[in-house]
Amino acid sequence: MEAKIGQFFDSIGSFFKGEDQIPWCDRDIIHGCERDVAEAANGGSDELKSDSIMRLSWALVHSKQEQDVHRGIAMLEASLTNSSTTLQQREKLYLLAVGYYRSGEYSKSLQLVQRCLQIAPDWRQALTLKKTVEDRITKDGVIGIGITATAVGLLAGGIAAAFARKK
Repeated sequence: MEAKIGQFFDSIGSFFKGEDQIPWCDRDIIHGCERDVAEAANGGSDELKSDSIMRLSWALVHSKQEQDVHRGIAMLEASLTNSSTTLQQREKLYLLAVGYYRSGEYSKSLQLVQRCLQIAPDWRQALTLKKTVEDRITKDGVIGIGITATAVGLLAGGIAAAFARKK
């Protein structure tokens, strides 16, 4: 019983903290990936170039810096049409979904992760991201309802106070 109570309070705490299981990436990793892309561009094979660009895209959409996330999204969107295999398309759709999640565009993220799951329905990473996005949408909805209810209550209280003063 105590374990269930502990789980309940942990879930409430993580709900209000807005935690998720998506990893973050720091600037050092991004700079290393940028060096790899530059080296691959100077005489590397097409496969090496593609792999280094995918690693950089991964690092950018997992960054804590908003401008990095937007840069990663732009890179992925530009390269999505050049996906030669369904595996590449799936990976790019997933990273785009992560990028849009990080930038706060939850509905766009959900659409992309659902497209990803059409390609690979049992892919655990995508299923986890889908649940994370849905939880965030639910959380934002609950907070929005709370803010609206508070505003309505304050407005009604102000109107009631104004009528009370007139009498």
